Order: sequence, then C-alpha cells, then structure tokens
Amino acid sequence: MTKLPATPRARPIRLELSPEWSGAATPFRHTWAGFVNVDQFRWLVRGDMQAQLTLARTELGGRHVRAVGMFDDELRVLRPGPESYGVKEPAPRLNWQIVDAAIDALLERGLRPVFTTTFIPSVLASGTTTVFTTKGVTSPPRDYAEWGRFVASAVRHQIDRHGIDEVRGWYFEVWNEPNLKGWFWDGDQADFFRLWDVTYRAIKRVDRRLRVGGPSTGHAEWLEAFLAYGSAHRCVADFLALHIYNNDGADVALAPFSGPQAERVSRSPDQAADVIRERSARARTLGFTGEIHWNEWGRSWRPQEPDRETVNEAAFVVRTMAQVSQEADAFAYWCLSDIYDQVGYGRQTFHGNYGLLSLQGLRKPAYHAFQLLNRLGDLRIPLCSSGSDTFVNAVATRRGRRWQVLVYAYVHESGRRRTGEVRVTLPKVRGRLETVLTRLGAEENNILATWKSIGAPDYLTPAERAQLVRSNLLRPARRGVRIEHVGTDRVAVFQCEFPGVALLEIEPLSS
Repeated sequence: MTKLPATPRARPIRLELSPEWSGAATPFRHTWAGFVNVDQFRWLVRGDMQAQLTLARTELGGRHVRAVGMFDDELRVLRPGPESYGVKEPAPRLNWQIVDAAIDALLERGLRPVFTTTFIPSVLASGTTTVFTTKGVTSPPRDYAEWGRFVASAVRHQIDRHGIDEVRGWYFEVWNEPNLKGWFWDGDQADFFRLWDVTYRAIKRVDRRLRVGGPSTGHAEWLEAFLAYGSAHRCVADFLALHIYNNDGADVALAPFSGPQAERVSRSPDQAADVIRERSARARTLGFTGEIHWNEWGRSWRPQEPDRETVNEAAFVVRTMAQVSQEADAFAYWCLSDIYDQVGYGRQTFHGNYGLLSLQGLRKPAYHAFQLLNRLGDLRIPLCSSGSDTFVNAVATRRGRRWQVLVYAYVHESGRRRTGEVRVTLPKVRGRLETVLTRLGAEENNILATWKSIGAPDYLTPAERAQLVRSNLLRPARRGVRIEHVGTDRVAVFQCEFPGVALLEIEPLSS
C-alpha cells in the first residue's frame, strides 16, 4: 500500500515586538477620531440615529458629522407649503424647519455639522437625474446665480440661529463625488468647477472665515485640476475633501453599485494606503497648505458585503490607520450606521452594510477597532519586530507614564483562522507593571458571533435585543497576559487570533 505524503502543517505564528521605549518618540495624532459619516441628512432627525451619534461622540471622539442630501426635496427646503392647497401652480418657498431640527440635534449632542451643499432642490435643477432610492437630484443648476443666492440664504439662516462664532467652527463641503458622472453629478468637470466657484463665493460673501472645501471626488481624482482652477480663479479650498476605497479601480474611481465590476476592482491590499500617501504628498508638492481630509474611506465600496462585518475589517481599519493616519489631518470611515438607504433599506439585523453600528446600534468589530485606536497615546514609539510582515504588525505609543501596543493581523486573501503568540518586551522601569489585554476575534468582543448563537434572527425581539446590548461592551480578555523574564527583560506573552486585533495597555503600579 502506497503511503500518501503528509499534509504540511502551517508554520506556527509568533510575533516578537521590541518597542524602543526610551527612543525618540514622534507625535501621533488621532486623525481618525474627529469626523463621522452618516448616509444622508434625512436620518439625523431620527431618534435611533441620534442615539448612535451620541455613542460616536462619547466612545469614538466624534466632533463633526457629515451627511449628503441636505437640500433634497424630502427635507422640504424649497417646496410649496400648506398655504398653497388648492392652488393650481403652487410656488415653492424656503423652509428650513427639517434642516434646523437635524442641526439642532447635532449641536445638542456636542456635535457640529459638515454643511454639505448637496443635492439640489428639483425646482433649481436643469434636469431630472437622481441618485439613490431616495431620489436626490444630481443635475447641475439651471441658473448658477440663483443657486448661489440659495446657498447664501442657507448659510445666513444658520448664522442667524446660532451666531457667527458657532458657524465658523463648521466645515462647508461642496457636493459629493462629482467625478462619478451618472451617479452623483450629471455634468462634466467644467460644470463642477463652475459649481465650486459659485458655491465658494456665495459662502465667502456671507463670511470670509467660513471654511469651504472639496472636491470630494472618488479615488481622489481631479486633484491637480481642482487646485489649479482654485489658484487661477482665486477660490482655493480651505480644506481638501478626498475619497478612497481599497477595492476602487486601480487607476480610476468606479461608480459604486453600477453593474458587475468584479473583474475591474483593485485587489491590492494597499490600494487605499498607497493612494492616500501619494495624493496627500502631491497636494503638498503643489503648494496646498490647508487641511487634507480623507472624509470617506473604507475597504470596500460594495453596498452589501458580509466580510465587512468580520473581525478582519477591524484588522484592516487598524492596519490602514497604522500606515497612513499621519499623512493627513482627518479620516472619516464610511460609515457610522446601517440606517442607510442608497440602493435599498436593510432588513436583517446584520446584512453586510457599511455601518460600524447595526440598525439597532449594536457595535460591530470595526467599531471596536476605532475604540482601541482611541486608547493609543499621543506619541508613537519606534518598534522592532520579528515574525511580522505587511499584514501582521503593531503600533507602539505612550501617553505620560502609560504605554500601549496595538497588534493587528489582517488576512487579505481568504484563509483559515489561526491563533498565534505575541511577545512584547516591556518598558524597563522599577517596580511592578500592570497589563490589560483587550482582543477582537471571531468570537471575542464580536457581537455577530453572539447574534448567530441565538439563531441569527432577522428581527430582534425586545428580549433578544436586550441580551445583545448587554453582551456588546468592549471587555478585556479573561485569560490575560503571562510575564516571562528573559535576561534583564520582562516580556508580556499573550495569544492573538489571525485575523484579529489585540491591545496591550501597560502602566506602572504605584509603590
């Protein structure tokens, strides 16, 4: 009988980390924390969305909320009123009540709006092209001067209500992804630059100190042309707003949702990071000195992708921020919530949507990833590692007399889940050190595993929801850290799943 060859066993994973605790640290800005994306402005008046935004403020450090559709017909900003009942051709009039309610809800929670001048009221549009199931009108204005007066009135109204000092703390963003023709803009580049010029000047005429930015293009396209236009026409952006997804086309942005594109998307694990580095550096080379915001980014632009709800998404978030978070001034992951309707409203409790939070406000693994990032210090420490690669590594930081090591293990291609050993050389300080380990894994701090354990119901009963809420807090590992003595060093040893994320927090104990 012929003996079959043995199946080769996978090489054991062992990651050894030696932070240079006494080395020269560099500033480490938490650029991922300030901006929060919500699908559309309409949702801001919902109580459940407001509860989720409160979570984002208190747990993720959110300060500014961005959402498109502020000027949509559904928000009634330029529609006939009840006084026109029975009138054959009713005239539209300005009505900011719904917009005001949404902005007030943000301000009451310590949040400020990103005032996104999208989309266009149908009575001001030159055409009838729309986007989303909610039918936001994306045609250019029929009269650009009329559009400018409309935008200026919107800004003046907010200043009248909240005062100039408050509104100067907001950001004003012109449109959304105008390079994705047929989706978010029905004109060409020249039409958008005209829109930018008119909108910029309308806002600046109200107050020169208001911050206006764009071009909010997918794949950060039009950067050179946009900066050149601003310089030539004296309408230079106060901040750049740029978008990237890791599976965008390798050379150009792909309009999301438009048919089968599997053969065209980028499969590079570093697509987003590479574009962020190159485009941010390019903007500086061209002389741009304002803030750079990557105010829409993520691993995938697809509207339904179950992998986005796995721990691997959390690992992607940490890996990307470890690579490029210092290349710009702000990063806003797309997006906060599954309260979302661009190509249809979700039904299942978890259904592969974009949100860090489910429809019911349950925290997914990627949400926890941002919580762990926020626990890092404000100084980054050099790190020597053995057993690491481009997918498995760590960030070491400190804040005062506390130190942190955040490990990420990202799997770009599908593969079986494994567990590996992580060894971290601890700071050389006198006395005892306290260590706290928090991990994200297939089951650990993973609400989807808990949901599946109760049968993965599409609709939660009140009792089921209460059960999931109770189990949805970020908890430290039950089996903590083993301390070994290696020569004169103390080494913390613990297990981490691959894919997975693990945060080791270190603090000296007072004598």
